[in-house]
Amino acid sequence: MACVSWTITHEEVFREPREFCKDKSQHCKRLYQRKFFYLFTCEYCTSHYVTALFLLLTHFQMLFGGWRGFVISEFALVWIANVYMSAYNRLRLEIKAENLSIDEQAKTVDQVGIVGSASRRPESDQRRRAS
Repeated sequence: MACVSWTITHEEVFREPREFCKDKSQHCKRLYQRKFFYLFTCEYCTSHYVTALFLLLTHFQMLFGGWRGFVISEFALVWIANVYMSAYNRLRLEIKAENLSIDEQAKTVDQVGIVGSASRRPESDQRRRAS
């Protein structure tokens, strides 16, 4: 459920439908239309509907039989899905920050290397002239 919700709301595969829904959620005249289209741009909202679809297909129930088991399953599975999505988002942010840090360090090393090589050239020229 988490991976389906994340894919729908964040990944490039669903970019065009997501942009369409985002535009409709901001520019429709009626409130219910704006809210309907907003559901497909928010991973938390989408996870509820993905979980409900999963429960309808599998008839999964927790703790109790009947409708009470479905209600408990819905909220428990949405909670777990959102924990996974939060952890995944945090991991992606940490990886991105680490990559930016590595890029900055590489640029600094390149700049020091350029400055260092420029200051070494006159020494090598002086050695050639002395010999």
